[in-house]
Amino acid sequence: MENKPIHTDFTPVIERIKQAQNKVYQQINSELVNLYWDIGKYVSEKVNTGKWGDGIVKQLANHIRQQYPNLKGFTKRGLYRMKQFYETYNGVEIVSPLVTQLSWTNHITILSKCKTIEEKQFYLLIAVKEKWSKRELIRQIDTGVFERTMLSKQIVTPAVSQLQKPVKQIFKDTYIFEFLDLPDNYTEKDLQKNLLENLKKFMLELGGHFTFVGQEYRVQVGMHDYYIDLLFFHRELRSLVALELKTTEFEPAHLGQLNFYLEALDTDVKLPNENPSIGILICKGKDTEVVEFALRRNLSPAVIAEYETKLIDKKLLQQKLHEFYELYQNKMEEDNE
Repeated sequence: MENKPIHTDFTPVIERIKQAQNKVYQQINSELVNLYWDIGKYVSEKVNTGKWGDGIVKQLANHIRQQYPNLKGFTKRGLYRMKQFYETYNGVEIVSPLVTQLSWTNHITILSKCKTIEEKQFYLLIAVKEKWSKRELIRQIDTGVFERTMLSKQIVTPAVSQLQKPVKQIFKDTYIFEFLDLPDNYTEKDLQKNLLENLKKFMLELGGHFTFVGQEYRVQVGMHDYYIDLLFFHRELRSLVALELKTTEFEPAHLGQLNFYLEALDTDVKLPNENPSIGILICKGKDTEVVEFALRRNLSPAVIAEYETKLIDKKLLQQKLHEFYELYQNKMEEDNE
């Protein structure tokens, strides 16, 4: 009879404990957020009807501190945060049911770092969907994901546009790799190596549902071997995703290489129950007119993006977004005349 370590029998018990802990934490968080929502509603109604002013809110905070000295977060500032929390999402049908699914810490991060209601709702929805930690959420806000998404002019092939999921929710027009430590005059190999050394941050920037398959992934065509820079699988799209890195501006020849790889993947690697493979070409820069021209007759699902190794000034992004909103508003007014 084979003797196995007794501790292997303990694994199911440990897993069950972890599951219970997670469930308890979720319930506690849900109750806590509901509590803050209710208090925020109460304070909002009192303040907005003129029955309470700053002085009374401060008195409430002092009263709570005296009666329950161990409770944290019920300062005057904390009570106004609860008021802001309630007023921000109250009546927003798409958001209100989701507020208890996000930790209060992440709610505070969104309320304090985001200016517009649209930006707050954007990060609430995506943070719930992607289950971001506080650290991950802060990075996404600091790198201007909301502004980049709104300003994005994605250039994709018709095959990508026909995907069931909205393209903007999956692929980006510009990827920010501020976490890289690249040498001067770096090569594509340097870029690839640095991205893999920072794989967790790289995956966060790519977005949710990407699973890493391999680097320099070999495909064989005829008697020749070819190597795809990075290969991923997107669980939601159920597609292999070939990612090619270029440290130069986009050139039409890059697209031909990518299409070749996609055909090889679909022929020899893709499983019968998977969707056609998708290609992402991330270049140092791109001429929009050249990209659009190159993609006109391209039948493969391909996305052309660019990357930055430094954070884009968020104030500049916000200014550009404001200008975009103004242009859109003016156009709407002209159309209605």
